[in-house]
Amino acid sequence: MTVTIYDVAREAGVSMATVSRVVNNNPNVKPQTRKKVFEAIERLGYRPNAVARGLASKKTTTVGVVIPDISNAIFAEVARGIEDIANMYHYNIILCNADKRKEKEIRVINTLLEKQVDGLLFMGGVVTDEHMQAFQTATVPIVLCGTNVEGNTMAAVDIDHQQAAHDAVKLLLDKGHRRIGMISGNLQDPNNGFSRYNGYKNALEEAGVAFDESLVRIGNHRYESGIEAMKYFLELPERPTAIFSATDEMAIGAIHAAQDAGLAIPGDISVISVDNSRMASMVRPLLTTVAQPMYDIGAVSMRLLTKLMNKENVEKGKVTLMHEVIQRQSVAEV
Repeated sequence: MTVTIYDVAREAGVSMATVSRVVNNNPNVKPQTRKKVFEAIERLGYRPNAVARGLASKKTTTVGVVIPDISNAIFAEVARGIEDIANMYHYNIILCNADKRKEKEIRVINTLLEKQVDGLLFMGGVVTDEHMQAFQTATVPIVLCGTNVEGNTMAAVDIDHQQAAHDAVKLLLDKGHRRIGMISGNLQDPNNGFSRYNGYKNALEEAGVAFDESLVRIGNHRYESGIEAMKYFLELPERPTAIFSATDEMAIGAIHAAQDAGLAIPGDISVISVDNSRMASMVRPLLTTVAQPMYDIGAVSMRLLTKLMNKENVEKGKVTLMHEVIQRQSVAEV
């Protein structure tokens, strides 16, 4: 049978109100009484009912986190940052995988809100009108984590994706490359897709290099799409001397496809990407990439959410973190 607060009170010889004060860390309990209550809790194996406590306090100390793809190491690093700060401020998290599907994202958002979470962190790609409608009906704070929507007023933490892509392509241009291919994410994705695509185009324009649409292939962020894109580039009458990939995973697929075709990286073709996931330092040659501070994105997002949940003063609702070009071995001069 379930052990109740009444059972603990009877075992310890105190009132239920005293047990409640002990469980909720109320300082107005004598040390001797507190010790008796804890001993009774241990003997009986009592666990406080979090739902009942939440109803009483109108807080569940639980935060919902919507993650696009739990198998992606990039999002795992963000989740670690969230978890560490959540623990620091005594919040539990409910992590929900949405498989990068809009319908599932919206269903998960509504499910978490129905579970009376105190706040919500949303990691995703495209934020549609349906997403915004779900957010606007929420009665708890929401922070976009590694996601942003141009023109929206919601709290958000991210990097400047367009500038990150620009800096990656500029490195290639500075090394003398002029025929630069791009493996892009879905252009409906405002960050990993459209913003990085625009950064690529802007860097070329600044250098006086004409944009060539035939040098852009759309991938799906996965290794296999990087392989297919590189195969396409290698079959062109004049292949690119360098490839900019919107993500590390596609870049590694591109590297392997080139190597399978007997080409050397970076001797025959250079490759650069954005993310700086752990895979970037596992592939050979080591991948030159633009580092996103993924852990910090998660940590800062969670800290911002704690401030909003506790109604603390927030100077900036939108936080843009710095990125950094990490030069390794996959880019050479021409």
